[in-house]
Amino acid sequence: MNKHKAIQRREPNPDVMLPEAMPSILRRVYANRNIATAEELDYSVHSLLPVELLKGIAAAAALVADAIVDQKRILIVGDYDADGATSTALVMRALRAFAGFEPDYLVPNRFEYGYGLTPAIVDVAQRRQPDLIITVDNGISSIAGVECAHSHNIAVVITDHHLAGGELPQADAIVNPNQPGCGFPEKSIAGVGVAFYLMLATRTELRARNWFSDSRQEPNMASMLDLVALGTVADVVPLEKNNRLMVQLGLQRIRKRQCCAGIQALMQVAGKDITQCVSQDFGFFVAPRLNAAGRLEDMAVGIECLLSDDPDAALIMAKQLHTLNQQRREIEGAMLTNALANLETLVSSLDQSTLPLGLCLYDERWHQGVVGLLASRIKDRFHRPVLAFADGHDVNGVCPGGDGELKGSARSIPSLHIRDLLATVASRHPGLVQKFGGHAMAAGLSIKKSDYDTFRAAFEAAIAEQLNADDLDTIIYSDGSIPVNEMSLQTAAMLRLAGPWGQQFPEPVFDDVFKIISWRIVGDKHLKIELQRDDDAQVIDAIAFNHTDTDLPADCDLIRAVYRLDVNEFRGVHKLQLIVEYIEAA
Repeated sequence: MNKHKAIQRREPNPDVMLPEAMPSILRRVYANRNIATAEELDYSVHSLLPVELLKGIAAAAALVADAIVDQKRILIVGDYDADGATSTALVMRALRAFAGFEPDYLVPNRFEYGYGLTPAIVDVAQRRQPDLIITVDNGISSIAGVECAHSHNIAVVITDHHLAGGELPQADAIVNPNQPGCGFPEKSIAGVGVAFYLMLATRTELRARNWFSDSRQEPNMASMLDLVALGTVADVVPLEKNNRLMVQLGLQRIRKRQCCAGIQALMQVAGKDITQCVSQDFGFFVAPRLNAAGRLEDMAVGIECLLSDDPDAALIMAKQLHTLNQQRREIEGAMLTNALANLETLVSSLDQSTLPLGLCLYDERWHQGVVGLLASRIKDRFHRPVLAFADGHDVNGVCPGGDGELKGSARSIPSLHIRDLLATVASRHPGLVQKFGGHAMAAGLSIKKSDYDTFRAAFEAAIAEQLNADDLDTIIYSDGSIPVNEMSLQTAAMLRLAGPWGQQFPEPVFDDVFKIISWRIVGDKHLKIELQRDDDAQVIDAIAFNHTDTDLPADCDLIRAVYRLDVNEFRGVHKLQLIVEYIEAA
């Protein structure tokens, strides 16, 4: 297996014109993320990219406004992940505020219907007799689903952010920055962001029609930015300027408790102080609990939690989500143990001590709702693209076995666009891939169980054409050394709030040489260390999660550690702590 790792310090933007009054360490961190001016850090609402840049949004807003004015039945069809849940809740809340009546929503159960606006889900939807379907976080590949909706005289507005295929569905309107001809400059916006923009445009359209009055007040759309912030971070989209802006505006409201009862409850069950909420809390604590509903059961409980205005009811649902997340972790842990054992067998059977450049894995015991997490864990461990399959289920929720369907979830590394690779495999082997979709770093697909070996060979061959062993070297990026006088609790607190940090706008990470004062294993799998800089008397607490003493260089008192600054709170006392991500001999 590949174990080559190298620490590489980030290259700063040479044209930085950030204010001289800004702390030097913060100027360095921003320059390392290609931030050159203070304007790029302006997170005021007027900096939001204009709505009209999204192709099709005027037509979509007019259709939604027509349905509101004419009191037509509106049905939202969402997705079963956190982005889909927040998108669904946001549109539900906006339409309630606009229309004064209750819209409806439907999220396909992943085990019965799979992803998106399929003909099967339209058949379910039409029983509710909608006049208009609005998709959120899905729909750009729903060609047959839109045709089916039209056959039932149901109009369809698609809001999505996934990459478009060669053919678009014939929807009544499509809003997606990744559709051909769309001039929206930041293509990384999450599904919830696209849904938010459509609701902004709908409010503008209704305002132009004099819809709002003393008896029907115009809603403040900023009140929904808490959902936008959560869904954006949860979907791990790149935090370009516009995404950072929406996340930061949402975080500001959440810290003031100006957010929905569901987010407050989810923060509470996670044991987090909502007044100190940062984007990392979404990724590590809130999103996993919300996602657990869609992974193991039905996302409806997650959506209802986000829709609730009753703190007590929201807390009950948040506790349900917390329990589901604990179950998810147990399932994921067992699957990871099984997968790693299989990989060890594979490694020992090879003539050379390397794994294939891409891993395609399947086990009949694996859970369909957790294979994406499994693929991500293995990808992180072996630093190569990973595709994990589980048995699919039919519309009755039954796993048919035999020549049934396999549902796969892929995770990739920066040097390989996984959705494009699946497109290559599908084009070379017609009929092999039943359906697929996704992004550069994550994708999903379905194949026939009998085609697994054929697909795996095609998958590995396509990866071998695009990657070589050097592409699999793990680069650990650092923002450099921290001066001893800035290694402080104050610096840690400042950096924590200097984000929002996230995908492609990473939390600051530093590297320095330390002397090991002491170490011990805590919780059976975490390495607790006391460290000291050669030029400083201060002894600093550090913890390396999911590391043990085997990760410490043998017979070595000095180490180079790659770490993040953290504020550790225990019984009301705040103390500096380092979160160590990598250790090597100094």
